[in-house]
Amino acid sequence: MWLNVHILTLVLAILSAVKAATFNVAISTGGHAQPDTLYGLMYEDINHVCYAQLASSSRAHIFISQSGDGGLYAELIQNRAFQQVTPGTSAALNSWAALNAASRISVVRSNVPVSAALPNALSLAVNAGTTDSVGFTNTGFWGFPVTANTRYQGSFYYRFPNPPSNQVSGNFNVDLRSTGGTVFTSTSVPFTSSAGWKKVTFTFTPSATQASANNLFAVSVTGATVSGLTVEFTLVSLFPPTFNNRPNGMRIDISQALADLKPTFFRFPGGNNLEGQTPARRWIWNNTIGDLLDRPGRQGDWSYVNTDGLGLFDYLQWIEDMGMEPIMGVWAGYTLNTQSVPENQLGPYVQEVLDQIHFAISDSSTNAQGRRRAALGHPAPFNVRYVEIGNEDWISAGGLASYNNYRWRVFASAISTTFPQLRLISTSGTSGNVPSVSGPRPIYWDLHIYENPNWFRNSAYNFDILPRNDLRFFQGEYAVTNANNGTRLSYPTVEGAITEAAYMTGFDRNSDIVFAAAYAPLLNHISSTQWTPNLISYSPNTLFKSTSYYVQQMFGVYKGDFYLTSTTNTASAPVQWSVTRNTSAGQVYLKVINTSTSAHTVVFTLPSSITTINAAGTGRILTGAAATMNTPSSPNAVVPRSFTFTAGRTITYSAVAWSASVLVVGAR
Repeated sequence: MWLNVHILTLVLAILSAVKAATFNVAISTGGHAQPDTLYGLMYEDINHVCYAQLASSSRAHIFISQSGDGGLYAELIQNRAFQQVTPGTSAALNSWAALNAASRISVVRSNVPVSAALPNALSLAVNAGTTDSVGFTNTGFWGFPVTANTRYQGSFYYRFPNPPSNQVSGNFNVDLRSTGGTVFTSTSVPFTSSAGWKKVTFTFTPSATQASANNLFAVSVTGATVSGLTVEFTLVSLFPPTFNNRPNGMRIDISQALADLKPTFFRFPGGNNLEGQTPARRWIWNNTIGDLLDRPGRQGDWSYVNTDGLGLFDYLQWIEDMGMEPIMGVWAGYTLNTQSVPENQLGPYVQEVLDQIHFAISDSSTNAQGRRRAALGHPAPFNVRYVEIGNEDWISAGGLASYNNYRWRVFASAISTTFPQLRLISTSGTSGNVPSVSGPRPIYWDLHIYENPNWFRNSAYNFDILPRNDLRFFQGEYAVTNANNGTRLSYPTVEGAITEAAYMTGFDRNSDIVFAAAYAPLLNHISSTQWTPNLISYSPNTLFKSTSYYVQQMFGVYKGDFYLTSTTNTASAPVQWSVTRNTSAGQVYLKVINTSTSAHTVVFTLPSSITTINAAGTGRILTGAAATMNTPSSPNAVVPRSFTFTAGRTITYSAVAWSASVLVVGAR
């Protein structure tokens, strides 16, 4: 098990009083290659957790934030197709409102649905004799950005369920407006009174940027034109420009912030949101691909609907655009209500998983699922090397037992037989001491930890004590979530980020057995946050980066390709470091982490095998008061700064209190 470091009150008192010290670090030419997947991203889209849902979990305080719909996925309309709602209820109208008193709206189950997957529609009933404009508004995901010279693209489907004998025609007006009614940008689209569904598309480009995102999307029509009629609408969509200009794509600023971390992998689609509350509510890959008309969505695991507009193909395409590789999760017969599918009933689910993998990587000329992928515009297989079977299968005693006794065996055997080249990741381990599992011996293990700064400060050597054999570890989720006194953090603090950095030096040092690591959770919308803290926070028109973000960026950008062995420290020491080398760039990266309240000096001595050293060194440092955090009102309270220094065979660096630094030395 991990080192027991929860009892360190005395040690922490000593650390707080540590006087300035000097640490001499001799760097050797020995070491090991860094894996090309070491630092990446973990993602899932779940929200609105109630404590009772995880009563059997060892995690007593799980809350997650809106990160897909309304976040990474760039769609601006909330509840766009009335998926998985009960018609006729007020809840079905979530985010929608009548334009005025003359506008009567409700969600109905259409007699002629636009598709089998989308049976519901918004009904606009217009009283006879109405002359005022009628219509409806949408609040978006807590607002809409209005940005000058930005081309928004939208569409919706409409029909007249009881069209008049004499055809009616006119225009729907579409706009973005303030909550007070000021229209910022608008356009009109023609309609005719057809009983069949028709799709309209539109664009508009605002001429001025609005500082506030407290805006609405509106569709209206002159009441006299549709007096006494009913119009149904569904799949109402509005997109800003997207990352890499992909249709149905991702939000640009969030994607760019993630790209700036230089991540090497992306684990998806979860996380608990993979599992579902019941087998019927699991993440079903083939319900998430193809035309949006054919995606029914699902009741997400935490009480809100997932549109599945961000589906398997969309994930894989975006991951490729970002220069990452996927770590793809597959459902493994367990749900969050602690139900395990009996072994003799797993067959259809195993086939579903095999089909999912075929879709991602099989030859489009020989495989049916590969042909489905090609039909969506990607004939070449995606670069999937890692598949994770399940998620946190230790979360209940029954789930752990079924995973270890038969679920891993059934899924892993089928996958490895069909796809022997894949590396399969097990999820039933909680520490370096992995359990005994029936079936093919797991080599790759996903471990998760959420703790306080004390734990992270004193756990930098957890992986050092593990035996060197063929086992490999994925720190698939980790973060400082609580202060040392147990208070839940709203945003990452300097102390939390710096102690995470100390822990991350252990990833560098042990990258012979740690092949990947990812902070979690990744994203949160500041208007719909239940889990805190998160790496990146955003609103409809803003984004800010946490202190932990800048630590992740430091390790991702300055990863190197080879770890250089050096003098090591003790787990309770105030300073940790790691030394890596970027062979092709001719650089050595010296990361220095000070988790104490005093400055300390570190003296590095480069090995004699390095014959050329550039005297002009550059560096980056993140530092601040321990409790400081970046917040919506102070988004740049703590940001890294650059500096220069003189490098040589010996490099002396004074690490200020609560700091994470990287020194970049040109060295060959």
